[in-house]
Amino acid sequence: MARRIDVTGAGGLRLAAWEFADPPKAEVEPGGEAAVEPSPPGVLLLHGLMGRASHWASTARWLAGRHRAVALDQRGHGQSDKPPPAAYTREAYVEDAEAAVEQLGLAPVVLVGHAMGALTAWQLAAKRPDLVRGLIICDMRASALGAASQREWADWFTSWPVPFASLADVRKWFGEDDPWVERPSPARGAFYAEVMHECEDGWRPVFDPQHMLRSRETWVYDAHWEELAQVRCPTLVVRGVDGELGRAEAQEMVRVLPRGEYAEIADAGHLAHYDLPVAWQGAVSPFLDGLLGD
Repeated sequence: MARRIDVTGAGGLRLAAWEFADPPKAEVEPGGEAAVEPSPPGVLLLHGLMGRASHWASTARWLAGRHRAVALDQRGHGQSDKPPPAAYTREAYVEDAEAAVEQLGLAPVVLVGHAMGALTAWQLAAKRPDLVRGLIICDMRASALGAASQREWADWFTSWPVPFASLADVRKWFGEDDPWVERPSPARGAFYAEVMHECEDGWRPVFDPQHMLRSRETWVYDAHWEELAQVRCPTLVVRGVDGELGRAEAQEMVRVLPRGEYAEIADAGHLAHYDLPVAWQGAVSPFLDGLLGD
């Protein structure tokens, strides 16, 4: 089951939010009447650059045992609207997430973000502490990455052999042939296959690569330690051992966070939540259990 809910984001943009499982139901008393229970705690799942809500499907279904878990297609991604380049600001991404929390009635919410989505999550937590009860950051750096990194990404997009003749070709290129792949990764191939759609001439991404570069340039040149230090809620920093967030930086992020905790996932890379869902669940479960016990 995947249920779409439309959300109105910053500037009136139409955003697609998704529930991949029903939230838990109220228990029934022996007399036959449903117990008066508060709404299940809300979770908002935010994908990274080029991602989409469906990348969180496994996590959302697992969370649905005790939470109302909603994943958001962020602006320019998935089935949400694709505005012009000027609309891809950090402020707009944060306002979109804020709108989703408020319009879907998820507050006080647990924000779970991967990569760029994690940055959006901690910027929202710093801006609106009243809305956020907890935060999980997956493989996102607080340090500035710089101009060289942005040029590498621009060159990488140019190297994509689009259009792809088939989804099998997508999986093979991103899982094996992409120069950025150090060793074959079927999960990476599957991840990118989910962000392709069929066009008249073959398979192309559902997003505009130039919009992705624009989104990235709004945060890649800056460090984000100050905003991290403003996050007051309990926060878990998760890294895959082979991911983009190094251990030293992750532990410094935990130190800077007023209520930071740390977890790492062995044998995982940047896509830990997607590649190794069982290990990911094991890494974040104790943190979520603690939040429910607060």
